[in-house]
Amino acid sequence: MKRTWRTGFGALVAAGLAGTAAAQPIYIGTYSQRGSEGIYATRLDPATGRLDAPRPAAKATNPSFLALHPKLPVLYAVNESGRFEGKPVGAVIAFSVDPATGALTELNTEPTGGPVPCHLAVDATGAHLVIANYVDGTVASFPIAPDGRLKPVAQLLRHEGSGPNAQRQKGPHAHGVTFAPGNDFVFIPDLGIDRIVGYRFDAKTGRLARHEPASPALHPGAGPRHFAFRPDGKTAYAVNELDATVTAFRWDAAAGELKPFATVAGVPRDFTGKNTAAEIVVHPTGRFLYSSNRGHDSIAVFSLGDDGTPVAVQHQPTGGQAPRNFAVDPTGRFLVAANQNTDNLLAFRIDPATGRLTPTGSEIAVPAPVCVLFR
Repeated sequence: MKRTWRTGFGALVAAGLAGTAAAQPIYIGTYSQRGSEGIYATRLDPATGRLDAPRPAAKATNPSFLALHPKLPVLYAVNESGRFEGKPVGAVIAFSVDPATGALTELNTEPTGGPVPCHLAVDATGAHLVIANYVDGTVASFPIAPDGRLKPVAQLLRHEGSGPNAQRQKGPHAHGVTFAPGNDFVFIPDLGIDRIVGYRFDAKTGRLARHEPASPALHPGAGPRHFAFRPDGKTAYAVNELDATVTAFRWDAAAGELKPFATVAGVPRDFTGKNTAAEIVVHPTGRFLYSSNRGHDSIAVFSLGDDGTPVAVQHQPTGGQAPRNFAVDPTGRFLVAANQNTDNLLAFRIDPATGRLTPTGSEIAVPAPVCVLFR
């Protein structure tokens, strides 16, 4: 494995966990509720799946979703708010990361051009950051300076349309940002218009250009939220918030075309309660897929065959309410789920043969946890 500032940091913090070879550092984004101070940090013991007691890493307002620079010790966090500096926009914050301790120090903050930014991603070159602004369905592209600081918004694009859900789909709601393998496309799931909006991405300029063959419509009322690629880059998956389903797509990178080929339920067929889906993650091996359910309060586990079709194998309770987000550790051995409404995170061991989850017994308390980001 190529040694980066991230792996170096992991080796340093591992010294604090007796008997482990390489502790996995984790950052936790939160909402500013129930005493939350901002971004928290913890570590996962890769031998036992035990989570360290969390500690504050940086103070911030609603630092819900987080992203790391691929080359520099810099972390970015959205300020998921409707106003910033007296204007109806949110903000994004750049933090430097202390390679020895993981402590975060603010570098700068930029407005996002739209209200309530809810997701973000950095391109593979580390030169640009893209953000989804939920409320008005806008997508903002930011240049990144050589030291990791953010420059002002260089491009702001607005989605148009609506969906059949009168409460949630009166207009566009950009909800996620995913770069394709190859770094030449960006996908924005838009909950309000039932579409995965695809853009060609110019890594030299950071410019986005709408590409219709990569922008398929989903079934009405689906409400796509987040999007993830299988490691082979040939299939991708969207978690649909409103009807709690998962849609699978074929991705033709040469043609720039995304085609849906299967949609499966994210909850058991006999479940009749209220539920919305939240997150989707493909296992590093490409053999398993996971999505989260808020209401059923579970992680759905799917096996992925050679053709990429998801087949449900388990619905594992998360030990709390409203699992907003979760992440699989880089080794593929553990999954950590954040329960937003009950202020707790739990760790689960992943069966390498089936992908099924088993609680490790480790649980930590963090106020209003929203995002789990492994380092």
